[in-house]
Amino acid sequence: MKKIISIIIAALLTGAAMAQDNVYPAKANKGTLFIKNGTVHVGNGTVIENCTVKIVDSKIAEVGANVQILADAKVVDAKGKHVYPGLILSNTQLGLVEVNSVRATNDHTELGVLNPDIRSVVAYNTDSRVINTLRSNGILLANIVPQGGTISGSSSVVQLDAWNWEDAIYAADGGMHMDMPSLFFRPNPFAAFLGIAETRNAADVVKEGFAKIEEIKNFFREARAYHKEAVHSATNLKFEAVKNLFDKKQKLFVHCDIVKEMLAAIDFAKEFGFDVVIAGGSESFLIPDLLKQNNIAVILGQRHALPTTPDDDVDLPYKSATYLQNAGVLYAINDEDGQTRGRNLPFNAGTAAAYGITKEQALTAITLNAAKILGIDHITGSVEAGKDANIVISEGDILDMRTSLISAVYIQGRPVNLDDKHKQLYERYKLKYDIK
Repeated sequence: MKKIISIIIAALLTGAAMAQDNVYPAKANKGTLFIKNGTVHVGNGTVIENCTVKIVDSKIAEVGANVQILADAKVVDAKGKHVYPGLILSNTQLGLVEVNSVRATNDHTELGVLNPDIRSVVAYNTDSRVINTLRSNGILLANIVPQGGTISGSSSVVQLDAWNWEDAIYAADGGMHMDMPSLFFRPNPFAAFLGIAETRNAADVVKEGFAKIEEIKNFFREARAYHKEAVHSATNLKFEAVKNLFDKKQKLFVHCDIVKEMLAAIDFAKEFGFDVVIAGGSESFLIPDLLKQNNIAVILGQRHALPTTPDDDVDLPYKSATYLQNAGVLYAINDEDGQTRGRNLPFNAGTAAAYGITKEQALTAITLNAAKILGIDHITGSVEAGKDANIVISEGDILDMRTSLISAVYIQGRPVNLDDKHKQLYERYKLKYDIK
């Protein structure tokens, strides 16, 4: 009986987690559209006042102050508004997790230690209610990342207006994800209170971590030898899955924070020739020149957080982007808060802008820089001719939660519905309490 009740509850919660039934993906844009009179933030640091953006079908055709507007074309007047490239969430479990506390809605982790053959995108749920809330804050693309094990599998970039995962794919399997074994001892803060003795010390943790790192290296060494064979006696799916790393068609995203772990990641780049990206990098401010020297990009993790170690400046997470910017390191800013689920991305960037970088540099960190790291900058990340028309129109500064009000969004030229569950509940309870 208890089992039946549990199944019913899970089914109800899963049903409640489905998308709004009255919000549909937009049809492909056909024809010419002009967005005129707006302040265009290109995404590369350039701002153009009183600018016009010409969109033909799914592409941006022209951008400038002197673009001729055709008489029979559709025109959107953005006078007094700001026009931005679509924001990019660089590292997320969006669409893989709906309700953290409901196991039936979670599909982000695979069993096992080495899972390079896992593809996160096939589990991506386009019916997630969370997706629409991100679009309402100008986030149009997301890199969907798997978890679990040491090598977790490949991530794919999706656009956030699709019927199913096949429609959603924007760039498939561009990154392989690896969780760097911990080289940092974190004592149990409750050990003394509970009267529990610590069973390990810092030396043990570091020794175990390096042993695990050597196991991963051995896996990649065997994979490299496998791919050098002219003929294989048997197909190894795990080795096949990492072939694109050796061909540089795929990047290795190493999830780590402290300097020791980042140095180990740099060692992977040197030994195997991989294109390495640090995901997290809370202590990257300590080695920006070394990262630049080795062409290591960084996706900064949650900015609205405390620093990694207690003796760091309390505002260090806000200032980290400045250190990377000054050193010329390619970096992106991310939002990994389990509560906001990515929708505070522009405000994380806005906080960084208040602590040393300019607003346009902060915008670049969540648009063009993110596109470069994900390997999609040739088609998106900035408002430039030839790129996909992924565009956001805001009433105010998109990086400021006090003035950011998204009035229109276009994904590949399609005008996207900006309704979401939050707005629906807002209207519902305005009616309930007769709020004008």
